[in-house]
Amino acid sequence: MKALALALTTWLIALPVFAGVDIEEVTTPGGLTVWHVEERSIPFVALELRFRGGASLDAPGKRGAVNLMTGLIEEGAGELDSRAFAKARDALAASFSFDVHDDALTVSAKFLTENRAEALALLRSALVEPAFDDASIERVRGQVFSAILSDAKNPSDIAGAAFDKRIYGTHPYGSDLSGTIDSVTALTREDLLAAFAATVARDRVYISVVGDISAAEVGPMLDELLGELPEKGAPLPTVAAPVFDGKTVVVPFETPQSVAVFGQPGIPFDHPDYFAAYLLNVSLGGGGFESRLMDEVREKRGLTYGVYSYLVGKDGADVWQGSVQSANNRVGEAIAVIRDQWARMAESGVTAGELQDAKTYLTGSYPLRFDGNGPIANILVGMQFQGMPLDYIETRNDRVNAVTLEQINRVAREWLKPELLSFTVVGQPEGL
Repeated sequence: MKALALALTTWLIALPVFAGVDIEEVTTPGGLTVWHVEERSIPFVALELRFRGGASLDAPGKRGAVNLMTGLIEEGAGELDSRAFAKARDALAASFSFDVHDDALTVSAKFLTENRAEALALLRSALVEPAFDDASIERVRGQVFSAILSDAKNPSDIAGAAFDKRIYGTHPYGSDLSGTIDSVTALTREDLLAAFAATVARDRVYISVVGDISAAEVGPMLDELLGELPEKGAPLPTVAAPVFDGKTVVVPFETPQSVAVFGQPGIPFDHPDYFAAYLLNVSLGGGGFESRLMDEVREKRGLTYGVYSYLVGKDGADVWQGSVQSANNRVGEAIAVIRDQWARMAESGVTAGELQDAKTYLTGSYPLRFDGNGPIANILVGMQFQGMPLDYIETRNDRVNAVTLEQINRVAREWLKPELLSFTVVGQPEGL
């Protein structure tokens, strides 16, 4: 088993960067849509499943149910308890991981070609007949408790949670997907089974398969794997309506450094101005040491080790967000500089040099993402999830390079809203 795992690791490290990805859309006999890339250079397959809805599908009063349920999926299935399931998976040198986010539950599987049938049979048992036995529920519940208690002591986690609650309100995005100690304590096995049925269903699954497998083999394989899942899950949540008032709100917490999370309305991925906004954000706060926020807040004034901005796209909301940490006696100055730079960019936009630097950064780093079957499978399922076309990988850099200086500066004027930029600060800030 160790030899197989070592060989698999060596193969992954040795994979070349993909210059091009030949994607084929396959429809299985059972009606599932799959994006497939055949790569025969190593006897290895990566499979990605993404179920839309995620933790936002928690039933009223059951916050944390989808998260706890996700942690239990591979804790035994069918006749195998947790230990036996893990032993069987490791004996096959296979890898399964299950994770949950606001809008999706994800399943990642990697296995060798020679063990494909056995690995998929084991994964199928986890997806079709998870055990959810009492001992595993209590063990994983304890792990969730530990995470909740840890987050309650972390200023960054507190700031993120307070910011989300402030802008999203009662929408699921406004509360931590882990739930609270009280809500998780109250969850029963029946609640977890209901959360599983609501979330893991055929009507919301996106699939990619990359590696040593043909298109003809993909269809029967996936119908066998997913054919017994429920046809439909729970209704998807309503769209959120984030609120930004442009104010700075302080959450007192004993710590030598304050943490600030800030944001304003964002831009949907499918909007014609998205790529211009994405490039604009690279120049503003998303381009590392080359961004204006990093230059003004860190390099020129030494107010922080790092300040960042990023576009957050959720199914039900889009936010232009950022974060910074600074000493309690200097965070007020850091916030003032961020507000000033936000307003300056909204008024004057970027220079031709900044635009070219942002293009070079984005187009140069993009091919580095395709460094193996697993990353490619993850990218493909994400493309489907966001509604991207099959040729997106080939055309993405062209879309970046097509943005003009006139367009990006118009987007700066129209989309940056310094008057709505809202800060939530956790710590003991002076002067705020």
